[in-house]
Amino acid sequence: MSAATFTFAPELDLFLPREQRGATIVHEYARAATMKQAIEALGVPHTEIGRITVNGSAATLDRTVREHDEVEVFTHAPGAAPFETPLAFVADAHLGGLGRMLRMLGFDTIYDNALNDPQIADIASIERRVVLTRDRELLKRRDVMRGAFVRALKPEKQLAEMAQRYPLAEHMKPFALCLHCNLPLQPADPSAVAAKVPERIQAQYRQFMHCPGCDRIYWEGSHWDRMRSVLAQALGIDAVA
Repeated sequence: MSAATFTFAPELDLFLPREQRGATIVHEYARAATMKQAIEALGVPHTEIGRITVNGSAATLDRTVREHDEVEVFTHAPGAAPFETPLAFVADAHLGGLGRMLRMLGFDTIYDNALNDPQIADIASIERRVVLTRDRELLKRRDVMRGAFVRALKPEKQLAEMAQRYPLAEHMKPFALCLHCNLPLQPADPSAVAAKVPERIQAQYRQFMHCPGCDRIYWEGSHWDRMRSVLAQALGIDAVA
């Protein structure tokens, strides 16, 4: 065994044991261990690491840890967390509220209570999605390339947190997806949906959207204005069109 020292940015303290927070940590590691292995052994998932320096120089997570290395670990700069375009997500079972709000903004988001960690990781890898979870062990998996540990507990706060991490406002296409099955909505002629929409709604609205998957019908009622307000507040912008 050999030893190196590690210093973490304050934003990463929640992943460390309480007695190690804010301190320089001397950590013993097995020879040939990588930075990823050593840092994750201390509790910090690789998805939460923006950059690292070793002995004052930039380094990668694949670099081998060496005796007496002095390692500094930083989080992602605002809006700089890695993602593939189009920006898409897979959320674990505890983040259904966040998943629904992301769908409202037009982001392809999978969330299903039946999915286990290996399945989530497989979907993320194959479809190049960002994993959203409060399970740090899921984010430590080697096959999870892009992910985020969601700190907040309420969906509105969670969305605000993701807007700090990813450029949601730049890539959103609000109200383009079905909130239930995640498929793109299609314009529907009022006459084609007459049997599925209350008469009072038909009299008040002339524009409708139809989901080809679950057959639900959407229209811009007063609830849309409430959703726009909630989304805009979470994103920190004036309005969601």
